[in-house]
Amino acid sequence: MKNIFKFFTVIVLALTSNQMMAQEKTTTILVLIHSDQGGTYELAKEVAKGIESHKETRAVIKKVAATENPKLKDVPLASVEELPTYDGIAFGSPIYFGNISTAMSEFLSKTVKIWSSHGLEGMPATVFMSAGSGAGRDLALQSFWNSLAVHGMVLVPNGIRGDEAIDKSIPQGNSVLGTTSLASLKGAERPSTSERKLAVLQGNNFAKVAQALKGTFAKGTSVVNSIGALNKVLQAKNIVLPNVPKPAGNYEPYVRSGNLVFINQVALKGGELLYAGKLGRELTEQQVDEATRVTMLNVIAVLAQAVDGDLDKVKRCVQLTGIFNTQDGYTKHAALMNVASDLAVEVFGEKGKHARATFGASSIPLNSPVEIQAIFEVE
Repeated sequence: MKNIFKFFTVIVLALTSNQMMAQEKTTTILVLIHSDQGGTYELAKEVAKGIESHKETRAVIKKVAATENPKLKDVPLASVEELPTYDGIAFGSPIYFGNISTAMSEFLSKTVKIWSSHGLEGMPATVFMSAGSGAGRDLALQSFWNSLAVHGMVLVPNGIRGDEAIDKSIPQGNSVLGTTSLASLKGAERPSTSERKLAVLQGNNFAKVAQALKGTFAKGTSVVNSIGALNKVLQAKNIVLPNVPKPAGNYEPYVRSGNLVFINQVALKGGELLYAGKLGRELTEQQVDEATRVTMLNVIAVLAQAVDGDLDKVKRCVQLTGIFNTQDGYTKHAALMNVASDLAVEVFGEKGKHARATFGASSIPLNSPVEIQAIFEVE
């Protein structure tokens, strides 16, 4: 029996070791995009196809901002903090007036801490874009390159790769700096067959460069050091912050005045109301508790956006106000609000202890079971 046990132990260790070695060999490339109309996303899929044509190379497509395009609903949002953990990044954006899109520009503007800690230096990068008329595409690609060059990334162009196979009977979006697509050209499907082939070639070439450079730069070190303890607390407690809900009217998700951040949120999850109705009529206390936690997670997600992803900038939770959709005569509002208060303390510790107000209402916007108003002091 002992010999059999030893035999199986050796087999398990060998399998585990092989799995770990395979993970270390795998080159993981982020395909990071902003896409509203879907053209950039279509190119991204072709770039990813080219990347994964290499053995032991994996492509991960993520977006920098939420979009109402149903094609992208299952594409996860990227965080600034994760960028240094990859072996290379392929950036994709629509062309806006000879420049990158506003959403991509805003995302890159949040990488200051990574830049100051040299988190992307030496990592390969490539760029592809979706244009309308095609005018200004080289200018836009160069503006993208400027931002990445400041980070010290190794910029990988397309050159004239694949030019001989392009269908020259119709205008194409090829550029020596990166693949583009002429999205608004009438009478032709876009991206065109030629543009898709160029994107595959770009991904294939980029994967070769990423494989060659893998292990030559300090992958992943800056993200741990520059983004502080509270983000690690979220990871340790398996608390996942949702995407910031879009405003339903002419207002902002938060307003900062001096060192105070003001936030209001309801029980939205994935862009839809988690539960609709009134406590005691359509909803149980357990459902309202769940809705309250989701609402408070929305509050913290908006707060994270207000401090550029670094929750260590939060000095304290000043005030929470809970408004609950209840029937007349209900008196246990404080117990419902404890869910939000407990979560604030769970995440922020002593800094999460706050003043509080709680009351009921005959109705709440969207028929949400709860609305939370929050005030935080930040650096």
